[in-house]
Amino acid sequence: MTQQIPSTEPELSGVRNFRDVGGLPTVDGRRVRHGVLFRSGHLAHATEDDAAFLSSLGLHTIFDFRNAADQKLEGPDVELPGVRNVNLPLSDPADGSEFWKMVRDGEIEQLREILGEGKGANRMIVSYRSIIKERTGEHARVLRSLAEDSVPALMHCAAGKDRAGLSIAVTLLAVGVEREAIVADYLESNAKHRRYQVRRSGSSAAGYSPEVMELLSPLFEARAEYLTAAFETIEETWGSVDTYLEQGLGATPEVRERLRERLLD
Repeated sequence: MTQQIPSTEPELSGVRNFRDVGGLPTVDGRRVRHGVLFRSGHLAHATEDDAAFLSSLGLHTIFDFRNAADQKLEGPDVELPGVRNVNLPLSDPADGSEFWKMVRDGEIEQLREILGEGKGANRMIVSYRSIIKERTGEHARVLRSLAEDSVPALMHCAAGKDRAGLSIAVTLLAVGVEREAIVADYLESNAKHRRYQVRRSGSSAAGYSPEVMELLSPLFEARAEYLTAAFETIEETWGSVDTYLEQGLGATPEVRERLRERLLD
């Protein structure tokens, strides 16, 4: 039996952006069950108390969507006894060591060049679209695993915003959660205590000037336009969410019904 966690959000000191996705409404009047689907940023810096809390959730599977560069930068997830860890790398919107080096170390002129005049937001939109179109195999595996045996499950990437956000969104679409509720949950990543902490080299004020932070903001904010672009890509490529789920991800009506049985009240 899974733990019914309290509605008050736990204060995890080493894990950002953790939350239970339970309570979100479906189009047919049901709700996502509490205690079966969680999302967060990476678990590499989890404290002993954090790990104890995560262990108390009775997790079956942790889906880690980070790539090798993320894991090298942040470290491996803390190990939780009896929990299966599945690493399914997805494209990082800021993929590439050179790009991240620029984010961490670049001078203002360099940041203006790669992120100014809407380039940062456009990079995010392009990435969201490509993950939907090109990562059907990974999303198919997630849905199949959840339908079979992998709940309670926790999905995370580095910040718990983009790659985990898309994977959570796809899962919620598969069980019929209202589109507006999916977007609202996604935007929760903007809360101050959830935000990924930008670390730039050096400690001078210039490294964190208002202009620098404004240029970086598209990379570290959850914006409705990003998730909307993903939804539009589904409809442009497959014609409908149902076709995307069945033909793109192999989520047949039978698979979706099993998902609903596992995830919904």
